[in-house]
Amino acid sequence: MHYLIISDVHANLVALEAVLADAPSFDQIWCLGDLVGYGPNPNECVERIQDFDHVSLAGNHDWAALGKLDLRSFNTDARTANLWTQSELKPSVREYLQQLPTHREVDGFYVAHASPREPVWEYVLDANMAYLNFPHFSTTVCLVGHTHVPIIFELDEERQRCETSVPPFSESRLIGERRAIINPGSVGQPRDGDPRASYALLDLDGMTWDHRRVTYPIEITQERMRARGLPPRLIDRLEMGR
Repeated sequence: MHYLIISDVHANLVALEAVLADAPSFDQIWCLGDLVGYGPNPNECVERIQDFDHVSLAGNHDWAALGKLDLRSFNTDARTANLWTQSELKPSVREYLQQLPTHREVDGFYVAHASPREPVWEYVLDANMAYLNFPHFSTTVCLVGHTHVPIIFELDEERQRCETSVPPFSESRLIGERRAIINPGSVGQPRDGDPRASYALLDLDGMTWDHRRVTYPIEITQERMRARGLPPRLIDRLEMGR
């Protein structure tokens, strides 16, 4: 089985389409949350993923769009974008987001939007935070999103610490020999200094992880955001990957 692993699309339809066009053949999509928020095409992104066999999770921005989180916990720009998203969601899209879980186990992998310990909000940004999360899932590998940064944390049980790998990876990575927490990065709003859409391919037969980047016409998404009156800082950051 071959899976397309995506996260944090953030209503960036142009980036999502670029990923779908770039990815080789796959059997199913696993989306690790935040299909909406920040970007200009929330309804279209939710509808597009439903064209495929998929597993999807709810992220903090998905919950915010549903009014399930206090928007005062978001920064000003995110709050503004979430209020706009709330006003734009179709009833069918709202219903779809409403039924999404924040975490689950699928085909022997634990998947969560943010972290195993706190699936909606906690950021796993470094090895110390990753180490604290390993007791909170029982599978060998956990997949998360939320940080918008592609990374692999592998548990060294003998030394009781995590080892960190960051892209670019020179080739497909063999996974499953050690416990790991893996993040594919963000499709719609990367924050690792690389503005290209980030995603991954998981080959369950060979237990390999292939991290990929694809260029997309950022200016189209930016123009759509301007037309909808979304915050300038959110528009500018797309081309910086920050």
